[in-house]
This record gives sequence, structure tokens and C-alpha cells, in this order.
Amino acid sequence: MKDLLLLTPPFTQLNTPYPATAYLKGFLNTKNISAFQMDLGIEVILELFSEDTFRELFEIAFQNDSIQSENCERIYALKDAYLQPLNEVVRFLQGKNNTLARQICTDNFLPRASRFDQLDDMDWAFGSMGMQDKAKHLATLYLEDLSDFIVECIDDNFGFSRYAERLGQSANSFDELYEELQEETTLIDLITLEILNDQLKITQPKLVCISVPFPGNLYSALRCGQFIKQNYPHIKIAMGGGFPNTELRSVSDTRVFEFLDYITLDDGELPIELLAEAVCSNNNSEATTFKRTFILEDDKVVYKNDTIKADYKQSALGTPDYSDLLLEDYISVIEIANPMHSLWSDGRWNKLTMAHGCYWGKCTFCDISLDYIKIYEPIAAKILVDRMEQLIEQTGENGFHFVDEAAPPALMKALALEIIKRKLTVTWWTNIRFEKNFTKDLCLLLKASGCIAISGGLEVASDRLLKLIDKGVTVSQVAQVTQNLTDANIMVHSYLMYGYPTQTVQETVDSLEMVRQLFEMGIIQSGFWHQFALTAHSPVGLNPSDYGITPNYKNITFANNDVDFKDHTGIEHSKFSFGLKKSLFNFMHGIGFELSLQEWFDFKIPKTQITTNFIEKCLETAPNFNVKPSAKIVWLGAMPIVKEQIKTKRGITRHQLAFTFHSNLNSFQIVLEKETGDWLLRNLPLLQPQNEKLRSFSDLKKDFEMDLEDFELFWFSKPILLLKENGLLVL
Repeated sequence: MKDLLLLTPPFTQLNTPYPATAYLKGFLNTKNISAFQMDLGIEVILELFSEDTFRELFEIAFQNDSIQSENCERIYALKDAYLQPLNEVVRFLQGKNNTLARQICTDNFLPRASRFDQLDDMDWAFGSMGMQDKAKHLATLYLEDLSDFIVECIDDNFGFSRYAERLGQSANSFDELYEELQEETTLIDLITLEILNDQLKITQPKLVCISVPFPGNLYSALRCGQFIKQNYPHIKIAMGGGFPNTELRSVSDTRVFEFLDYITLDDGELPIELLAEAVCSNNNSEATTFKRTFILEDDKVVYKNDTIKADYKQSALGTPDYSDLLLEDYISVIEIANPMHSLWSDGRWNKLTMAHGCYWGKCTFCDISLDYIKIYEPIAAKILVDRMEQLIEQTGENGFHFVDEAAPPALMKALALEIIKRKLTVTWWTNIRFEKNFTKDLCLLLKASGCIAISGGLEVASDRLLKLIDKGVTVSQVAQVTQNLTDANIMVHSYLMYGYPTQTVQETVDSLEMVRQLFEMGIIQSGFWHQFALTAHSPVGLNPSDYGITPNYKNITFANNDVDFKDHTGIEHSKFSFGLKKSLFNFMHGIGFELSLQEWFDFKIPKTQITTNFIEKCLETAPNFNVKPSAKIVWLGAMPIVKEQIKTKRGITRHQLAFTFHSNLNSFQIVLEKETGDWLLRNLPLLQPQNEKLRSFSDLKKDFEMDLEDFELFWFSKPILLLKENGLLVL
């Protein structure tokens, strides 16, 4: 028995649990509130994609005469070929049957329907030896064939990472969703509710907390609430998460509370603690205080925020707790042969946050008026790495995805140094702003600590629009940062936007040319175009006339975030979608750079006004001889082998030290006069990140000039420049 059941409804990710319940359970542990958590999504998927269940689905589709397309006719005709390997393919994707990869990679092992029509060039994507990844890609296409069969013949709301998403998107009224919930339960509903019911009998909770991160979780969340209300009326139900936080801030439809008792907003720790105290201690409602919580009172939806307690600091929230979740059963998939996309869908990642909110907090398309972005609070690097070590011990996984809005570079530096100091072997990635503080040396430090990839928003590759967005960067600056990251062997993924208010056709074309050059230079490896969407809580949504658009507001009784609008330019931006995405797909494969931009579109576009070497010129930098006195100096390399040598030339004898440095990839040598060599030999150990206090440039200069002269001349000499190319960092 547990007081609380924390629930993620279908569906989010196949490869890793959505972290909200783990964050909440970690906090509840600090308050001695007992809770059990479950990810219904993965449990439903495993039940659905099993040989026994799919045999039933084939029979249901046949009996209902719902097989219409040639594609699904083919799948049904090959049903035995689909059924036989299904359980073992799922086990392979769970990492439990790795030897099956060789079978999967043979041409005739898996049946193939329409998903295989657009099969990527296998040699380009995986080479001749990338068998495990190649097999994951083929196995994913095989499951997607079966998914297509479900959508056409069984349940058109199904999707691997969403369910009935259409009903949750921009649902200003609750009518359609409410009507759907009055219909008979679907087969997927039945599977979901049966698994939920089994857990309710075991856990016997007093409060069920349902996390709804996305529109594609909403329908199932309400189905679960409906089932609990009908069968366990004594259990209270709360809903929170990303969807309510952004969409349900204006909810007024009382029918929502036929499925729920509470809707909490923003950070869930204190609101849930107060609800747990009230429900588990059987307090009457008059004695209960609330934090950012909607309830039904006197047949009206009422917002309660009457507690005097303040939200907890991030350092007091505890370490996320992944216990109870079926970590060994998640499915790693590779949907498309793109190295960055595989990070989202392949492998299991421990999720952590470096800082609550966004340290920049100015981008005009973003919901910066909401607390989850507006309230910025970083977590100390030592606490972060403590939590990393605890999660490694609990989960056995050394991979981390920091799910920040934009990870702050100063904290990333401190985190990297702490990881290196503790000699942890970890792999991690996160999201950033491409700002100037990501210097070459910082990127090398991040790589040394285990950072393998960075995603960030270039948005619109136009300096005018970047200024209007208030991104705080320029295209030239983005190019410099992405080169620094790429040179450090950190993969770069860029979010790209088109259709921003006032954007002209010329700017869209020029933006594409910028993107083409970034890929051609090899400083961005992955990207994704999306069309601008107006949200109610962004600066554009709050002040639309300032950005040349007219919103089409509707009467809001349920969800309120995405807003339809008319752009005063009258441009139909959606017509660019196919050409932008097609060109990007080719650029990611390293092809199509020589083609005219017109080739990607089936309508006339203007010629780009960007010079063909614009990005190349952005990357031309003059040597920088300015070092901040406060800059920290760090040596990441190994200690050298040192030999003393004496050379006599023209009667002059010189005592020198020859340093031989070995790295993982190579070795190199520098020679210094004995006095400066002795100084370097004495100071190198003090520059290693394991030291409690890092030495600054001014510290080194002062120490050097106690016995020697002209530190700057020494610092910019060829031997030291060679060290800087091989692990001597200025941070």
C-alpha cells in the first residue's frame, strides 16, 4: 500500500520514462510521503505489441472488415510473418536479445510494407559494421508497419508517442473531448484500464497524481480519471504537468471535474504535498490550504492559492527517484537515420535539470510569462553531480539528458569541472542558446566531461528577425559557436523556424541559404524546421499588434495556448514547409549543396541575397591576445615525460627541458629553457581540475614574474600555443 500513485498516461517515449513522476517521487521521499509510480505508456505498448494481442487485432480487423488500403491488405496477408518474430524483435529493442541483429539485417527476415518504401541508404547511415543500429532501424520500421495497421483498422487515435492528440490540441472547448469520453472504451483504453486496475488493487492509493506533459496524454489521463471515479470513488485524483501548466490556466468548464478532483499548475512539489496532507489525513476541505490548484466548489471551477508556504528551492527537492519504473523494459528505436534524433529515441537517459527556468528569458515566441520559464534558479554543480552519482547507483545508467530550457554556460562549466574532478565516466547532452560564452576552450572542457551533443535554437537565420525575436545572438555568432562545438566533437542540432511575424519571402529564402552554408561547412550536423506558432503566454501573444498580426481569439472554457492568427504580410508560409524540410533532409545526408535553392520548391522563389561564402567569412577570426585576468587556467592532459638536455652552440651552453606529452590520440614535444621549464613543471599539477581551487591567469602571471620576466611573451610563445591545442584551457 502507498498513499500516492504517480501516473504517466499513454503515450510519451518508448525508450525512457518521462521524468515528471521521478522528480515528484524524489521530492516526496524527502517528506516521507509514500508513493508508487508507473508509466502506463510503456506497459500498454508492451501488451499491445505482443504476438498474442496482435493475433487478436488481426482477427478483429478481419471481422470488422476494416482493412481498406493495399498496404494493410499486404500486412494482413503476411500476418504470420509479422507475428512470428514480434516478441523477439521487442526483446531485441529492449537490449535483451542482441544476437538477433544479424538476422534482422538480412533482407528476408522481417516482412516489409510501406514504411520500408523510404528506407534510408543503409551504407550511408550505418556503414558495413553498424549492425546493431541498422537492425534497430529496420525493427523500428517493422513496428511502424504494425502501427499503421492499428491506425487504419483498429484505432485511428493511436500513435507511438501520443494518443488522441488531436482532441487535446487547441481544445478551447471541452465539448469534443467530453463527447469522446462518453463513447465506449477503445481496445487501447481497455488495455490501459486493465493494467491501471491491477496496480490500483496492489497500491491502494488515497490520491492518484496524473502527469500530462503533452496533448497526446490528455485523453488517456481523463479516461483513467473516469475509470477511477466509477470504480474507486473514494480515491482523489489530481492532474498536473506541462499541458495543464500551459493550456489550462483559464479552465472554467465544470465537466472537467467529473474526471478529476484537482488541477495543479507550475511546479508540482508544494501543491502535491498539500494535497497529500489533506487527503491522507482526511482533513475537511475548510482546513485545507492550496497552492496553485483548481477545484470544483459550489458547482464552479475555483482557483485556490491560499497557502502561506513558499515553493521549495531547487536544492531542497531531492534526487529524482526512478524506482518502480520498468527500466529494463523500455524500447530503443531508431525511426530515421539521424544521429541527433536517435538521442531522443534510442537508449535510456536519466533526466535532470541544471537550472529551473531560463537565464535568458526574453525570446518573444516563448512562454516567458509563465513560471516554468520566468523563475530562474540554478542548482549548484556539486549538488547536480551528487544527484548524478545517486542516479547511476540506482539505475545503473551513466547517460544523462539535462532537460533545461537553455542550460547556462557558467553552470555547464562548473558541472563539467566537477564531473572531471570526481573522475566520473558519464555521457550527457542538453539544450543551449548559441551565445558567445561557448568559447572553443569551454566546448573542449564540456567534451572532456562527457558532453556528446548540444541542441539549440538558431530559429530564423536572419539578423533582423533574431533581433525581433530578442534571441540575443547573430547568425555570425551562431556560426562561431557551432564551429567551436563541432571542433570539440560535440554534435550540434539546430531548431529552425519559418513564418515568424513580418518574415518576408526573401528572408525565408535567405535563411535557407544560411542553413545550407552551415551544413556545407560541417558545423551543424542535424536540424529541424517548424512553422511559427502563436501562444497566448508569449510576448507576441500578449502584444500581437507590435508584431504585425491579428489573433483570432475564441471563447475559452478549457485549453488556451495556441492561437490562430492572421499575418498582415498575407504570406502563406505553410507552402514553404515541404521544400525546407526536403532540402534539410538532403543537407543532413551531405548532399544537394550545389543545387539552386529553387530546386527544392515547386513554385517560384526569389534568388538569395546572401553571398556564397557568408558563413565561411563569419568563421575567419584574428588571433586574440586578450585574456581576462580572472580567467581560470585548466590543464586536462597527462603529466609529461621530462628530459634535461644541454646544447652548446658557438660557445654558448643552454640548459633546456624537453617535455613529451602523450594524449589518447597522439604525442607531441615542446622544449623550454630550464628556468621556464621548471616553472611549468611545477605549475602543471596545480592546473589540473582535481584541485580544490582553480588558478587564474593573474595568479599564474604573478607567480611567473616573481623569478622570471614577461609572462605574456611566454604565454603566447609557440610551445604554450601547442599546449593550448592539446588540453591547456582558458575558461
